[in-house]
Amino acid sequence: MPETPTPAAAPRTRGRAVLWGVGGLMLLMAVVVVLLLAGLVPNTPPAAPAAQGAAAVEPGINAAASTLLQLDPQARPLPTAPALSLTDQDGRHVTLSHYRGKSVVLSFNDDRCQDLCTLLAQDVVAANKDLGPHAKDVVFLSVNANPYYPSTAAVKEWTDGHGLAGASNWVFATGSPDQLAKTAANYGVPIELNPKTRDVVHGTELFFIDPSGKEAALGQFGTSSANTDLYGHAMAQAAVDLLSHAAAIHVGGPSPAAQAGRTAASLNAAAPGFTLPQLSHPHSSTSLGALKGKVTVLNFWASTCTACTTEMPAMEQSFKDLGKNVNFVGIDVADNPARAAAFAAQYGISYPLLSDTAGTASGAYQVPGLPFTAVIGADGTLLVRHPGAMTAQQLEYVLQSLAQGGS
Repeated sequence: MPETPTPAAAPRTRGRAVLWGVGGLMLLMAVVVVLLLAGLVPNTPPAAPAAQGAAAVEPGINAAASTLLQLDPQARPLPTAPALSLTDQDGRHVTLSHYRGKSVVLSFNDDRCQDLCTLLAQDVVAANKDLGPHAKDVVFLSVNANPYYPSTAAVKEWTDGHGLAGASNWVFATGSPDQLAKTAANYGVPIELNPKTRDVVHGTELFFIDPSGKEAALGQFGTSSANTDLYGHAMAQAAVDLLSHAAAIHVGGPSPAAQAGRTAASLNAAAPGFTLPQLSHPHSSTSLGALKGKVTVLNFWASTCTACTTEMPAMEQSFKDLGKNVNFVGIDVADNPARAAAFAAQYGISYPLLSDTAGTASGAYQVPGLPFTAVIGADGTLLVRHPGAMTAQQLEYVLQSLAQGGS
């Protein structure tokens, strides 16, 4: 079940986080494969992050960024962040004391993860773009959550494969299985291991550590992180606001205040609109409004998403079966267009594909992980939100059910 929001006035307990795993969204104590069909499930939008006014936010942290990141301030006196002693992707020794005088954004990341962590990588790239020359004052430190692949080569491969090779302030730290387990335990981050499959499910909290090594606030990497531009900006802003010279620093990019007042992507309500470039013809674009008149299937995917490799052929089969009466649109979330196009060609995808490199559409639809499918009625009403992979049979059953219901 979704976690209960913590009141803004109370600091979040360590380890109280949603868990994510390889191959798609995995919520602890929840069934992931859930079809939310209009008329079968009450139209209850996801709970919005608790509003945090200036008094509830750690002094210096921008209030709009705090709301988007779901930041909870630590109680004063601020606790010292637990020490760690690990090795980064280039074989260098890593300790928190190395980063005194800088703001540190600490996360835990599976170096075999190909879904949600991909969005984290994209957010770091966006954050660094907004930081500009001030990226030297911020460190994005991620600790390997996967003891089955603890080598420096493994974290370097993940770093290089997710567009972070050129980010000098990205540190992907690893160590022996015992060291990794101790670090996660010290931060209260839950790690679940499956020895048979060597899969890992891990907590997704972010720890914002100030230049003196104190934990200033705890954040959450979840639904809002899919909107790369806004979430990346919020991470950058929250990190900068912990610096002593924050007032002199301008963080570029869109302000999270633009998120204020936006409604959730709710069932039985108007589906969020978008206009995105076509993957194969980037100078041409497609808008949701142009698709009205038919039921539309939106499938969010990425070439680095393991589950997408099994789902996309199913989407192609459904398109061949139903494409005359139903719009099929694939939305690539976390790739450069060339890589995404090559991936789609490999699997013989013939329905239209769009590129969402900034995460605009995935953020609007509150995509929590990949793959993710939304079904929109002919009148533009959002009818289905489905996290995780679907088979052709499942999707066609859903579409036939909607047709019989008159949607």
